[in-house]
Amino acid sequence: MNVIIVFPKIENGNSIKRILQQNGYEVYAVCTTGAQVLLHVHNLSGGIIVSGYRLADMMYTELHDYLPPQFEMLLVASAAAFDSVGRSDIVSVKMPLQVHELIETMNMMAGAISRKKKKLKQQPKVRSGEEKTLLENAKNLLITRNNMTEEEAHRYLQKRSMENGTGLIETAEMILSLLQD
Repeated sequence: MNVIIVFPKIENGNSIKRILQQNGYEVYAVCTTGAQVLLHVHNLSGGIIVSGYRLADMMYTELHDYLPPQFEMLLVASAAAFDSVGRSDIVSVKMPLQVHELIETMNMMAGAISRKKKKLKQQPKVRSGEEKTLLENAKNLLITRNNMTEEEAHRYLQKRSMENGTGLIETAEMILSLLQD
């Protein structure tokens, strides 16, 4: 799980970094500005941004709005600032910070991100027209050469793909190159 911490005072960020590391989290970076965070997020596939309320160059809401969708934000703010959050897409914990509350919240967020990624992986892949044509050609070749039904040809492609550790499209290309005259 990628974690980036951003607070206007580097000491605050480093304190949270120590707490997270002691509890098994790897911290990718500690930043003092939103701009620094935005430079780092483009190198990562997702994660959690632990942010203070007001940064040197922007408010936490601006930073959140600039983040790619695969990142979640955890706001660490005073009670007064905490009450003004009012956004359901940002998780928050109150200062003074309770270590167990921070860790429980991080665990909850990490679990949600993990479930979200798993759900995305389970969705069927959207294929281009060219890929669909390639699959159909491979299936049609199997149907005519081996007297298979369309369903049997598709299952054959899937099985070969899994056995070879290749994608379905790559398997279809191999079959077409091997069986075509």
